[in-house]
Amino acid sequence: MPERLLNHLTRFVTVPAEDHARIVPFFRPITLAKKENLVEAGQLCRANYFVLKGYLRMFFVNEKGVEHTTQFALENWWLTDDMAFQQRRITNFYIQAVEKTEVLAIDFQAQEELCAQFPQLERYFRLIYQKAYAAAQLRIRYLYDFSREELYHHFHDRYPDFVQRVPQYLLASFLGFTPEYLSEIRKKKRS
Repeated sequence: MPERLLNHLTRFVTVPAEDHARIVPFFRPITLAKKENLVEAGQLCRANYFVLKGYLRMFFVNEKGVEHTTQFALENWWLTDDMAFQQRRITNFYIQAVEKTEVLAIDFQAQEELCAQFPQLERYFRLIYQKAYAAAQLRIRYLYDFSREELYHHFHDRYPDFVQRVPQYLLASFLGFTPEYLSEIRKKKRS
């Protein structure tokens, strides 16, 4: 199970093979059923989650009771409410398994100890956060630059397997429109 994580680490930093067995105990495996919440709004955000199998979504519920998906995490992706995790505070988000999902969880203190014992992992987490931040910046730009239709087509062209894997209502929530509108866009011929 941790091989996927170890392979991911070594894509970004050098981790000697003899250190692998010492790194794994910092993580706790969790298996989630489809639609099971890993984190709920109003809870302390205790961990950062690495997806081994399946995928997660992060969302919030607005005052009208409508869910808004803000992020997805597929295999080899990390997901947490970063601000709440770093500050060890209550989160306003839910993190939910979209399908049966296996993750590795690392709590804040364990992540701090891991980075202290293995300084190269400090660099790993920095690189991961930089990639995530850059992706968030692009998403915001696309929300401003593209029409809703262009936004869908751009996302579809860049992540076709993901678009096929995610239920339409969740994709619509992530892109900021209704499932009915997404259905209309999908039916239209592209010019």
